[in-house]
Amino acid sequence: MGELLDRRRLDTNARIQELRKHLLQGEKIAGENACVYLTGSFGRGEASQYSDLDLFIAGKDRDGQPLFRKLDEILLKAELIGAIRKLRMPDFSGDGEYLHHYSVHQLVKTLGKPEDDATNTFTARLLLVLESRSLLGDGVYRYVIDEVIASYWRDYEDHKDEFVPAFLANDILRLWRTFCVNYEARTSSDPPKQKAKRKLKNLKLKHSRLLTCYSGLLYLLAVYSLRKTVSPIDAIEMTRLTPTQRLEWMLKENHCESSHGKIAELLGHYERFLAETDTPEEALIERFLSSEKSDQPFRGANELGNLVFQIFERVGQGNRLHRLLVV
Repeated sequence: MGELLDRRRLDTNARIQELRKHLLQGEKIAGENACVYLTGSFGRGEASQYSDLDLFIAGKDRDGQPLFRKLDEILLKAELIGAIRKLRMPDFSGDGEYLHHYSVHQLVKTLGKPEDDATNTFTARLLLVLESRSLLGDGVYRYVIDEVIASYWRDYEDHKDEFVPAFLANDILRLWRTFCVNYEARTSSDPPKQKAKRKLKNLKLKHSRLLTCYSGLLYLLAVYSLRKTVSPIDAIEMTRLTPTQRLEWMLKENHCESSHGKIAELLGHYERFLAETDTPEEALIERFLSSEKSDQPFRGANELGNLVFQIFERVGQGNRLHRLLVV
């Protein structure tokens, strides 16, 4: 692990603990029926001083009906908004547009259905699995993850000696494709500053978003390559690791030895990205407004993608899961 990542993890932990001190009433409101989980840079354990807070509220239900009442949800959101303002953190993006509460039933019932995208349960569920961390309601948070993983592993008992996590793997690939399509859907007639913002989003897409998705796929591939199956416990262990921690886990696995050099190189590239973007967003946008400097960061992004591909080839070696991920 590099010095920058080590420092970011320690700083992120300290900031989350400070945030929790301002959410004691929020913990009471959530009670035994709801949790709040962080995603984004805080969920990945790599927040900088300029990072904002991305989070979701998830709750238990009974017979498909949420146990977390609507009025309690409003109170909890007010506590969250108040806490980040006391700490002088940026307001929630989109004026709170994405500050949602989903019941377990909502996260699971839409799995594989068309409304999964429209209701945003797809993103909430996949980020829960790939880059989340509990902020409030640790017990409920673990329960929600267990239920989501169980829904992806519903056929496991009949195939436990040769289970290929195709359902989850396909959803992770779909999340990555969705990120890419959402970026490409932007108009080319935007004014220069808007185009600069798009370039910044593209840079983050080719680093943070890519690592979020593909570290999960690499973890599943590494487990399958060793055991020729992937259990629900394996998947839950994956959720407990951040994207960079999954790569570090692979560095300790002897059966991944042929990829160790490339993994170390990948982590080095990612640390350089974190260092280069450790500045206010407005300053980054100004950098992209300069035609001389705007293409420089993408050279590292392309190399990062190449490294992920090479690691896939070395770990998968054409096994069943590797083949499924390609075709």
